[in-house]
Amino acid sequence: MNDMTDQKKRLVHEKSAKNAIIPRDYASVLERIKNDVQQSQLRAAQSVTQELIMLYWRIGKILSEKVTEEGWGAKTVERLSKDLCTGLPDISGFSFRNLKYMRQFAEMYADSNWAAVVAQIPWGHNIVLMDKVTTIDQRLWYAQQTLENGWSRSVLSMWIESDLYSRQGKAITNFKHTIPSPQSDLAEQTLKDPYNFQFLALEKKFREKELEQELIDHIQKFLLELGEGFAFVGRQYKVEVSGKEYFIDLLFYHLKLRFYVVVELKATEFDPRDTGQLNFYLSAIDDLLRHPDDNPTIGLLLCKGKDKCTVEYALRDVRKPIGVADYQVKLVESLPKDLRGSLPTVEEIEAELGNSL
Repeated sequence: MNDMTDQKKRLVHEKSAKNAIIPRDYASVLERIKNDVQQSQLRAAQSVTQELIMLYWRIGKILSEKVTEEGWGAKTVERLSKDLCTGLPDISGFSFRNLKYMRQFAEMYADSNWAAVVAQIPWGHNIVLMDKVTTIDQRLWYAQQTLENGWSRSVLSMWIESDLYSRQGKAITNFKHTIPSPQSDLAEQTLKDPYNFQFLALEKKFREKELEQELIDHIQKFLLELGEGFAFVGRQYKVEVSGKEYFIDLLFYHLKLRFYVVVELKATEFDPRDTGQLNFYLSAIDDLLRHPDDNPTIGLLLCKGKDKCTVEYALRDVRKPIGVADYQVKLVESLPKDLRGSLPTVEEIEAELGNSL
């Protein structure tokens, strides 16, 4: 009897638990709270970072004044470093080297408003900016890009070394006339000129298919050079129009700006006739793939060289959004035909070295 009673109680309890239906919007509320907590943690971390770097700016300002006005030398600053480390044993960051960076930081950003901008990114990133970037405008630009894109220190260094500041948004386009504002400005900023494909080594007389294959073989580096938000869709992407097949060199989708990007590769200088082919591909992708919520598909024509006036004429009355840019690759002399198949690969050399050790 008791067993039956316990079983009834258990069934009643289970039924009661089932009746406690989770509200329909519970999942969204949970997600909102989690996002709020995560954003608060991020803001708290940024606040700590900003406060620390502004502290470094104030210390640097003091050091700059003492060195300039009272002639403090390296020995005095070194003594100050040792005394700070001794007096504040639980706080790091007061090495002689770091104090020199603090002074440099204060002198580079004489205006506290400038310092407040770069104080939003970590101190290690700021050291990279101080070491590698010469002008205030470029440092502020790279700091803003780091903040927006979440660049690591190594990625920031890579973009500085490839001179992204001078290349970003420099492709010749007709976006102002073919894409409504502000999307036109955002789309324009996604394109560069020139594109840096120095990770490729091609013979001086290479063909478009060879360039295409090399870019696919190095797709991660290619995507990194294209920039934040690009996703690879396909190579030699087939579209069918009126029963005839056509093949697009490379097709991408921009996840942030929500548009397809058709990339056509040319092993020669820009030819105005290339815009007609690209315009045709854009129409096909807009009709066959583009979702109603997507922005207009844009085209990027990558050429071995171009004349600015010729490109502007060619794009003037084209209704589809197209950009034209150069690319740079490493060019090597052709290998003798009888040697091409006989040279060992890098993997074979490494294996041979490994066996000999």
